[in-house]
Amino acid sequence: MAGTGIWVTIAVYIAVMVIIGVVTGRKSKSIADFTVGGRQAGAWLSALSYGTAYFSAVMFVGYAGGTGLSYGLWGIAAGIGNAVFGSWLAWKVLARRTRDVSARLKIKTMPQFFGYRYGSNGIKLFACVVIFIFMIPYSASVYKGLASIADVLLGIDYQICMIIIAVVAALLLVLGGYLAQARADFVQGIIMMFGVALLIFFVIRCDKVGGFAGIAEYAKTQTGLPKLSADAATGLIATVLMTSFGTWGLPQMVQKYFGIKDDKQAKRGILISTFFALLVAGGGYFIGSLCHRFFTAEDLAAMPKPTQDYVVPFMLKEVGLPSVLLGIVLVLLIAASVSTLCSITLTASSTLTIDFINNVKKTAMNEKKTGILTKILCVLFVVASYFVANTDTPILDMMSYSWGIISGSFLAPYVLALFCKKLTKGGAWCGILGGFVTAIIPAACKIATLCGSVNETVVMLAGKGPLFACIAMILSIILCLVGSLVIKSEKDKNNSEFFYNSIVEVE
Repeated sequence: MAGTGIWVTIAVYIAVMVIIGVVTGRKSKSIADFTVGGRQAGAWLSALSYGTAYFSAVMFVGYAGGTGLSYGLWGIAAGIGNAVFGSWLAWKVLARRTRDVSARLKIKTMPQFFGYRYGSNGIKLFACVVIFIFMIPYSASVYKGLASIADVLLGIDYQICMIIIAVVAALLLVLGGYLAQARADFVQGIIMMFGVALLIFFVIRCDKVGGFAGIAEYAKTQTGLPKLSADAATGLIATVLMTSFGTWGLPQMVQKYFGIKDDKQAKRGILISTFFALLVAGGGYFIGSLCHRFFTAEDLAAMPKPTQDYVVPFMLKEVGLPSVLLGIVLVLLIAASVSTLCSITLTASSTLTIDFINNVKKTAMNEKKTGILTKILCVLFVVASYFVANTDTPILDMMSYSWGIISGSFLAPYVLALFCKKLTKGGAWCGILGGFVTAIIPAACKIATLCGSVNETVVMLAGKGPLFACIAMILSIILCLVGSLVIKSEKDKNNSEFFYNSIVEVE
């Protein structure tokens, strides 16, 4: 069982999160406050909210463990890619333009963005459904990451830990929405940076690693820095690209730009988000890359399955962290997961309420009813994610299905719309459907295996989520551009003119 110090640390964290939710909730007066924080978020608040939504136990446990097992020290490339492409370049290219158009047109969700740009109610409704449904596997993967941590380090039934996370996330969202989440993310971001820095220090100096001399020795071994086959190199590159560029099309990441106060804060956010990603993601993947320094092939074979989800928890157990630091590390993982879970849940629920339910109803709900329904859907989404997390699916797979399908469908029509005035509704549909059909293949194969299929091809495709995600994103860009050249109408010009030049006065 976990020591008293660990539980006290976790209890203090939960209390702070609830206080933030209560205090901030009193200031949340409109649906705009609830979803985009009244568009008053500064650089630190926006950047740390972005970073904590980006990295969770999914990265620390699932991806760090999986890349460490497969690629050794090469796995650090994923962390560097996340910092350079997923944070620095993403903020450089997307933040200011997205903030500008969302502020001018009072856009609160990604489907609204598509509705305004392409003048298509169909695209908006399709985006709502896809985002809500396929956010659930990603949310479930967050639970899964914490389950293995709770099992190994806390010595308690992982169900208890998942219930704690669900309750904290639901409280934060129901009490305060975006502002509560963003301010909680600021606190959680500081915890994550502090915790990762301490964790790296203790891991490097532990007996299993042996300091920098031990790492240099490890790098000379076949497990430490292996020669990658063509298939392994492709897998690593696909993982780097999916976890880096995949964020460009995820609504919970894109909507972080909606709440930025002004251009000055957007510029400052570039450096803050990059530093955060380099420390947190680089540190997380670095720790996972040392797994073969800790365990032999026999040790790995004896671990619970799937092995990749348990490697990092057992590493942390082997390091022999002091009780207080172990509590901080656990809070780090809980904080990372709660912030990600809140972002996913708020995005999926607000999208379904604002853009789908309000759209199909004959009369739109007022702000009070919209806010209440969004909060109810937040709770239902958290519960649904909890049940999906109890399926026998590795963390990496669940996340890749979700990211692949959503970014594969929406990255192209979102990113290209910020720069290309000649995109058309027909071209957007080509990109969306082409990306969706491509990215859903591994997920469909996984469902087939859960239903009893043992076909070798089906099983193989089920494990190729990152590769198909990359193919879907690239293909959707091509289809979006080519489709826009071929499928045109008179309305496309009017839609483009409105999107780039109009100003909506009422939020």
